[in-house]
Amino acid sequence: NCTFVIFGATGNLARTKLMPALYHLFKDGLLPENINILGVARSISKREDWLIALKKDLKEPARGGLDEAVFERFCNHLDCLRSGLKTTEDYQQLKDYIKHQGFSKNIAFYFSLPPSLYASIAASLSDIGLLTEDQGWRRVVVEKPFGSDLETAKNLQRHFDRYLKESQIYRIDHYLGKETVQNVQVFRFANLLLEPLWNRNYIDHVQISHAESIGIGSRSAYYDGIGALRDMIQSHLLQLLSLVAMEPPVSMQAEDLRDEKVKLLRSISPIPKSAVSSHAFRAQYAAGEVDGKRVKSYLQEDNIPQDSVCETYAALKLHIDNWRWRGVPFYLRTSKRMKEKHSMIAICFRQTPKQFFRTSQLEQFEPNWLLIGIQPDESLRMELTVKKPGLEMKTKVISLDACFSDEVNKDAYEGLLLDVMEGDHTLFLRSDEVEVSWKIIDPVLRSWASQRDYIATYPAGSWGADESLRLFEKEGQRWRNSLEPE
Repeated sequence: NCTFVIFGATGNLARTKLMPALYHLFKDGLLPENINILGVARSISKREDWLIALKKDLKEPARGGLDEAVFERFCNHLDCLRSGLKTTEDYQQLKDYIKHQGFSKNIAFYFSLPPSLYASIAASLSDIGLLTEDQGWRRVVVEKPFGSDLETAKNLQRHFDRYLKESQIYRIDHYLGKETVQNVQVFRFANLLLEPLWNRNYIDHVQISHAESIGIGSRSAYYDGIGALRDMIQSHLLQLLSLVAMEPPVSMQAEDLRDEKVKLLRSISPIPKSAVSSHAFRAQYAAGEVDGKRVKSYLQEDNIPQDSVCETYAALKLHIDNWRWRGVPFYLRTSKRMKEKHSMIAICFRQTPKQFFRTSQLEQFEPNWLLIGIQPDESLRMELTVKKPGLEMKTKVISLDACFSDEVNKDAYEGLLLDVMEGDHTLFLRSDEVEVSWKIIDPVLRSWASQRDYIATYPAGSWGADESLRLFEKEGQRWRNSLEPE
C-alpha cells in the first residue's frame, strides 16, 4: 500500500501523462489495493471540480477511452489539496492532511513542477519530517532536466544529499519506459547471433535520431532557455546510446545495469573546445510547410526574442574510447519542425571486403542496416541484400520486419510509476549518470553560449540543414531519415 502525492496536479504533465497512467494501471488491476492518490496544486478549488476536469482529460481517445464504472471506482482512491507549497504552514497542512485521512505511511512524492523548485520543496518536506523513513518508505520522483549544466546539476544534487538518500530519489526519463527501448537490452543480450557483430569490426557507425514535426507550441518561455541539446540529447539520446553500446552487465538488477551505463558514458571522448564545430551542429527552424500547412519560424513564435540563437536542431558526433567501439562514430540528432515525427536507432554495418555482384565499377551496394523504431511505430527492421528474381544476377534490398505496435498498449509512464511504488530503480537515472551526461555536452554548451551572432536555419517541414552533413566522417554517409529503404 502507498500514498502517491502529485505536486502540480493540475499541470500539463499530470493531466496528460501521470493521471492517465494511474487510471490505466488501476483499470488493469496493477495498483496497490489500498492506494491513495493525492493531487496538490494551488489552482484546485473543490474535489468535485478536479474530478470533472480529470474525467474530461481521460475521455481523450487514448488506449480505449474511459470506462465509466472503472472511473467511479478509481475516484474512491483520489483526493486533492489546495496548496501553494510556499510556507511552512503549507507543508504542515499537507502532513496533517495525510495523517488525518489515514493514508498509508509509504509515500511517493512526484515533483510535477519546474526544476527550479526541486531544492526548496525537498528542503521543506525534510524540515516538516515528511522525508523521514521511520514508519514507512519515502520516495521522490523528479523530471528532467536535473540541472541546466554540470555545475547546476552538482549544486542540485548537493541540496538533495542533505535531505535524501540516493535510494529515495527516482530521476525519471520516460524514454526508458518505452517498450522498444527496453527491448534493446533483450535484443542484445538474449540473441547470441548478434554479439560477434556488435563491435568496431563490423559496425560502421550508429545514428540515434529524434525528430518532431511540431514546433515549440506554448513552451516558448521554457524552451528558449533550454534548447534542443539540453532538452533531448543530454537525457533521452545519451540514454539510448548507453543501452546500445554498454557492455553486458553482471545481472539485470538496477545497480549492475546502471554501473555499466555509467562506465560506457565515461568512455566517451571529451570534445575539445577547438573541435566543437566538427563534432556539434545547431540550427533553428525557419518558416515552411508541415503536413500541407504553412507554419511560422521559431523567431515568429510568441514571446521569442528576435535575437535568439536557441537551437531547435542539435546534432553531435561522439566517439567511445574503449576496446569494443574505438573508431566507430555515434551520431545523435534531435529537431523540431521536421518533415515527420520519428525516433529511431539506426546501426549501419560495414561493407563486405569485396563486392562480387556489381554490374559496373561505379555501382555501390547499400550496407546492411539494423533499424530500431521507437516512435511513432515500435519496430525492428533488418535490411539485407538479396538476388532479384529472374535470370540475371541482379540484387535488391529487402527488409526483415518485426512490428510491435499492435502489441504495445501502454504508455511509458505506466511502467515507470509502478516501478516507483515497487522500489525498482532499474529504469531511473543515478546521480553519477546525470553528472557524466552533463560533462559530455558541457563543452558544446559553453562554445555555443559564446557564439551569439549566428545560427544556421532550416525550412520547417524539411529534414534539417544540409550543413549538418559535415559531421559525417566518410564520403557517402548521410542521415537515415526513415525506416523505409532509402
